[in-house]
Amino acid sequence: MEESSTLQNILNAAKTEFLQKGFQTASLRNIVKNAGVTTGAFYGYFSNKEALFAALVEKHASAIMGRFMCAQEEFMKLPEEEQPESMSDFSGDCMAWMVDYIYEHFDVFRLIICCSEGTAYADFVHAMVEVEVESTYRFMESLRSLGHQVPELDRQFCHIVCSGMFNGVFEMVVHQMPQADAKIYISQLQQFHRAGWMNILGL
Repeated sequence: MEESSTLQNILNAAKTEFLQKGFQTASLRNIVKNAGVTTGAFYGYFSNKEALFAALVEKHASAIMGRFMCAQEEFMKLPEEEQPESMSDFSGDCMAWMVDYIYEHFDVFRLIICCSEGTAYADFVHAMVEVEVESTYRFMESLRSLGHQVPELDRQFCHIVCSGMFNGVFEMVVHQMPQADAKIYISQLQQFHRAGWMNILGL
């Protein structure tokens, strides 16, 4: 068996096992057996089960997080007076890209969102929420510098609102929604949260 096909067989068997059982209860023995390789061959590629899981998801988790953080930074580089008007465009463009990317690699995001308990990726959504919270506070400071009377918001409240948004977004993965339905759903979710923020921030 060629080296490249051996690795691919391991990855294919792992994806099936993780999707069926989740990371914690997935059996390395089953993965090796279903891949048609020896345990020794497996350890020639991966140090442990978590390294195998990471090999399946890291590239795509990084792509989503990188695009998300890039959009946040690009928004904050805008002149402060342009930020309120541009908020919807930046948020909408980034989210549309994310939805398309997720559906191009849907099984990977099922692994991250539904099957990653016990790995570092179990905090994937939480990490996005924390980035959003920081960006929200920076945006509020920009609004204040423009003369808006923005109320002081408790950080825990801000976290809850952002968490509601991002956990809502990934419901499309949890429930394996058709992509066309997910796009409508995400657009409506963004409208809902945007209207709430505009009201809270007094815009």
